[in-house]
Amino acid sequence: MTRAFLALIARDLRLAARIGGSGALVLVFFLMFVTLVPFALGPDLNLLSRIGPAILWLAAVLATLIGLDRLFQADEEDGSLDLLRSSPLPLELVVVAKVIAHWLATGLPLALFAPLFGLLVALTPAGMAATTATLLAGTPALTFIGAVGAALTSTIRRGGLIVPILVLPLMIPTLIFGVSAANAALGGTVPFVAPFLMLTALSLAAAVIGTMGAAAALRWSE
Repeated sequence: MTRAFLALIARDLRLAARIGGSGALVLVFFLMFVTLVPFALGPDLNLLSRIGPAILWLAAVLATLIGLDRLFQADEEDGSLDLLRSSPLPLELVVVAKVIAHWLATGLPLALFAPLFGLLVALTPAGMAATTATLLAGTPALTFIGAVGAALTSTIRRGGLIVPILVLPLMIPTLIFGVSAANAALGGTVPFVAPFLMLTALSLAAAVIGTMGAAAALRWSE
């Protein structure tokens, strides 16, 4: 079962790279968003530095939605999902494997490149480190939440138009605590540890609830 789990992760990563690299597309969108915001706000570096974590987090939330609708839909279209349903691997572990592969291709690059993009919004080294840490802790929650919407729309043509409407409201708590933790590291009134622990708890809760919800949605659509 462990071998099948790891093989499924490797398969999805190979597919992501073969299709054209969803991770590269996410990074390009992330860069475009972070680049455009300073043009809209003007050259006030103090303002950009204060709202820099919020800009990076908002860009990460929107970038996570790219390709999310194909998380299960591609397998539904080519019949692979039927084989996965009938495999010895429980459907919950199938969901976890696919979510991990999607996060490794999209969420992890966002967190790792956050310090580089932080230069565009005049973040201090402390702000870059805090934002990177919060993205590493919080982007899994975004992916698991998105997996539920992707599972619900896996049998719907053009489901990508519906997924953001379903999952964006559920991503707001993660966005709030992610920005709060990053701002706390820059000298806020709240200690960094408190919102960071809440952000980590949200990711753990989303991993459990998102896995069960996505598996139930896939069984319901069978």
